[in-house]
Amino acid sequence: MGSEREDLEIEMETLVSSSQSAKKTPTVEIPDNASLSNVAKSWIFSRILERLWKSIKVVIFTAKINMLLPFGPMSIILHYLSKNHGLVFFFSLIGITPLAERLGYATEQLAFYTGPTVGGLLNATFGNATEMIIAIYALKNGMIRVVQQSLLGSILSNMLLVLGCAFFCGGMVHSKKDQVFNKAAAVVNSGLLLMAVMGLTFPAVLHFTHSEVQYGKSEVSLSRFSSCVMLVAYASYLVFQLKSHHNLYNPIDEEERQNEDDSDVVELPELGQWEAISWLAVLTIWVSVLSEYLVNAIEGASDSLNLPVAFISVILLPIVGNAAEHASAIMFAMKDKLDITLGVAIGSSTQISMFVIPFCVVVGWIMGKHMDLNFQLFETATLFITVLVVAFMLQEGTANYFKGLMLILCYLIVAASFFVHVDPADSNV
Repeated sequence: MGSEREDLEIEMETLVSSSQSAKKTPTVEIPDNASLSNVAKSWIFSRILERLWKSIKVVIFTAKINMLLPFGPMSIILHYLSKNHGLVFFFSLIGITPLAERLGYATEQLAFYTGPTVGGLLNATFGNATEMIIAIYALKNGMIRVVQQSLLGSILSNMLLVLGCAFFCGGMVHSKKDQVFNKAAAVVNSGLLLMAVMGLTFPAVLHFTHSEVQYGKSEVSLSRFSSCVMLVAYASYLVFQLKSHHNLYNPIDEEERQNEDDSDVVELPELGQWEAISWLAVLTIWVSVLSEYLVNAIEGASDSLNLPVAFISVILLPIVGNAAEHASAIMFAMKDKLDITLGVAIGSSTQISMFVIPFCVVVGWIMGKHMDLNFQLFETATLFITVLVVAFMLQEGTANYFKGLMLILCYLIVAASFFVHVDPADSNV
């Protein structure tokens, strides 16, 4: 009985102490709905700022090429403070270069979310967005020859300079063997390029043989019809490449590639879907602004620098638009992924010849400009010989540093040819 009474006293003491401690504990005040909403808003705002800073850091501050971005605003300042068109032209040219590279990056990020079909369309548009914007501004100003020559230069630069540098660098890294790529896919692209040459040849031959039904009108009508046919052919090519015969474009070393994929870390997007879309819009607008100053300074730069307009249009302008393709093609070739290199270099040439050029003809048709496919005999012959040379280089399905060196030397011959080439007087319309 004594022990039970002691246990009861101990329990009573613990209950009393716990009740006293409960009285001393302060009550937590639950905030009202207004304070809760303010906390939620501040948290959401901080998250948005954090995500925005991360996006800016990834797009702007991680790429070393963005050190050239200040040249863009400097070109605009020089345009209003100085009459030196040469400096305005070169500053605009340098300022557009990192924007072209970042456009390619944003397109790759968006392709993570869109899938291969829409990704192919995105690469067709934004991959050559710089060339298209420059061409449309030049077309708006009635500079049809600048449009034709800049687009022709993009094709020549991709096929000779970009592919040549990729083959050369890849061949030097893998000097003990010939690099191999999918020959069937290269043949399809070569056929499309020859079709583009056909579309450009007939209007030029029609003009220079004076065999038109209506002088000055028949070649424009033929060009518009051929452009529509070429756009249909390019759309069919996208379906062929991405849907019906996508197995044709698989890498030929499938087992090795699978082993590489197993060992490599899975690549994840660095930007969200809407972030990539927003950056595409911002970069495209900024490229559009700089392209206007670039196009307006071309003729003045030609006079002040004593350079032919043809050389500026065919050689200098495409180097800017192909900055992203140039770097990525070399990188993939050094990693022995030549199928991707060909997709970048030859694929971009196919896009320009079968999509961008016909698209510009249709846009000129809408604007009331007589944009046609008559690129003059000199330019058409240059393109025809270039396509033949590259087709012969690709027919074996192998690449080495010597083939790359030959392509680079061919591009130097082309550059020298346009340095001494002047347009006929009757073609400057």
